[in-house]
Amino acid sequence: MTEQLLRRFVRDYEKVQDAQVRERYGMLSGGVGIFLNLLLSAGKFFAGVLTGSISITADAFNNLSDAGSSVVTLVGFRLAGQKADDDHPFGHGRIEYLAGLLVSMLILLVGVELGKSSIEKILHPEPVVFSAVSAGILLCSIAVKLWMCFFNRNLSRRIGSAAMAATAMDSLSDVVATSAVLLGAVVGALTGVSIDGWVGVLVALFILRAGWEAAKDTIDPLLGQTPDRDLVREIEQTILAHPEVVGIHDLIIHDYGPGRSMMSFHAEVPMNADIMEAHDVIDHIERELKEKFGIETSAHMDPIATEDEGVNRTRLWVAQQVKELDERLTIHDFRMTAGPHHTNLIFDVVAPHNFSMEDEALAAAIQQRIQAHDPHCYAVIQVDHAYVE
Repeated sequence: MTEQLLRRFVRDYEKVQDAQVRERYGMLSGGVGIFLNLLLSAGKFFAGVLTGSISITADAFNNLSDAGSSVVTLVGFRLAGQKADDDHPFGHGRIEYLAGLLVSMLILLVGVELGKSSIEKILHPEPVVFSAVSAGILLCSIAVKLWMCFFNRNLSRRIGSAAMAATAMDSLSDVVATSAVLLGAVVGALTGVSIDGWVGVLVALFILRAGWEAAKDTIDPLLGQTPDRDLVREIEQTILAHPEVVGIHDLIIHDYGPGRSMMSFHAEVPMNADIMEAHDVIDHIERELKEKFGIETSAHMDPIATEDEGVNRTRLWVAQQVKELDERLTIHDFRMTAGPHHTNLIFDVVAPHNFSMEDEALAAAIQQRIQAHDPHCYAVIQVDHAYVE
């Protein structure tokens, strides 16, 4: 059914990197969510009034809030699809993350309100009337919400949307919540023991957990998270597939919203290479990365000595000394300048972002190792920090 809906309502639905296509995906998700959640809310509210169950009535308002969340998703994708302007040169793609965060906040709010109502029901219990009609409504709700979960999860995976992933998680929480409400009604009808309030508390806790997980998935890209390791590996392999590039470092990926990323890195090339040819290779790599990954790329060219045996031998030895301090440390931009009394070893050290040593202490430790081996060598060290793993 998902494929049929996409064919009917999303033009060019296979071009998921296109901002307008992403917007159509969001409009479809929001429209389907609004229609189905309003329908479910009305049905559950009727069942809640019929049975006098606080948990069923609360579940009805949960669906009403889900309809509001679908409105947020629809509007969020609409705004995120706007083109770049003078005030927002990188576009409005991050609005999609904000929409997902707002959906998460609504989920948390529903959890809190349901928890309060359930505790009130525990303190002041009232009889719950079991009805085959209400049970049928709840069963239909479970089936619809399960379909909505798979529907939004499918859309999320197709376009890589945190907002749709949050919506799918919300639908899954509703499946569990409604199942618990139905179970509580059945147990109460069979045993005469009212567990309506306790079931409501359990449902509230589940909804709160789902809301927190959804919020985390949208907050991380807003704050700036480590890029996907597989993506980084593919980017490095694509760059190093060009024999003119002997190494890369300082790779940084900036996320301005789904499908709106920028990347920069330093490409090491032999210092004796023809500068025009090397520049042409770098330009070609930038275009290739944009076509393959959809990421705007800016590369800096670093010339390094590759044919001087003495420099190569010293670079390997220094790299080994650095590795002995910590396996995660690497070096780049290695140069040697010899003087009458000493030799300067100039290089950058890349440390993980969570490295325990301060930059000055790390540089001093490397300097100590080098001078212990050769007192006439002096290290000029710049400590960098890795932005990718």
